[in-house]
Amino acid sequence: MRKILNEQLDITDAHPLKARFYDYKNFTYPWHFHSEFEVIYIEKGYGLGMAGDGMTDFSDQQLFLLGSNLPHYLENAPEYDLKEELRVNGVIIQFEKDFMQYAFSHYSQFQGINRLLEEAQRGLLFSLSNCTDNIPQIIKRIPQKEGVGQIVEFLQLLDALTHLTPQKVISSPAYDPVPARFNGRKIEKVMAFLNKHYTQPICLEDVASYAAMNPTAFCRFFKENTGKTFRQHITDMRIGYACKLLLNGKWNISEISLECGFESVAHFNRCFKKHTGMTPTSYRKKIQ
Repeated sequence: MRKILNEQLDITDAHPLKARFYDYKNFTYPWHFHSEFEVIYIEKGYGLGMAGDGMTDFSDQQLFLLGSNLPHYLENAPEYDLKEELRVNGVIIQFEKDFMQYAFSHYSQFQGINRLLEEAQRGLLFSLSNCTDNIPQIIKRIPQKEGVGQIVEFLQLLDALTHLTPQKVISSPAYDPVPARFNGRKIEKVMAFLNKHYTQPICLEDVASYAAMNPTAFCRFFKENTGKTFRQHITDMRIGYACKLLLNGKWNISEISLECGFESVAHFNRCFKKHTGMTPTSYRKKIQ
């Protein structure tokens, strides 16, 4: 199993924000995590990134927003070791996990930013190539500023990101260390039930009955509150759990399929490849 490095950053309450330009031959920092949030803007470069239990390709003009204590790493494509002219460059911004916490969680003006940072606990990838908010220019000004000016520019960046739809949420719902926040006790009750039983055979009719609704009304209710169908959510939870077991390395593919609640290994392989873009075996080889 790949060892995860606990990185200690030089960020304090007195200096909660650190921003710098980078220009590397390639990304070399290992699989790691830190308590701070991180923005990684890739002005030029391409390769593969991993956050939590998910993987994604990245390329020019993309931005990662990574939550507190979320394991992650980036690696460039193999040709970076072969072609001298290839490099990766951009801006890295790291900020303290409780940065402006009271304002973000209590002031209505910051509700969008607060939601953005909650979603970042699963890792977000944004494409900036066609955005109209001059986000790359804002990002490049941040390392050049100091004091209040730097914080103002950074808040503008976070606000601009709230108006973009992430290209990808990298980790699965099962990996999110912060429980989802829903409006309404009924959906919270349903999600608590599913979080406890998602690896077991689950019948739509039974869950709908648990919510005191008929199946049709429940499906509509669930989609309105989560943005996913009932079956999509169950599959996402199972795939997330499977990724954790694959990272552990102690279980074979058949055992993982059964443990996660899939009806067969073939069904597990199809769902896993659709979700991650690779087979369970390929995923395990990549992360070990």
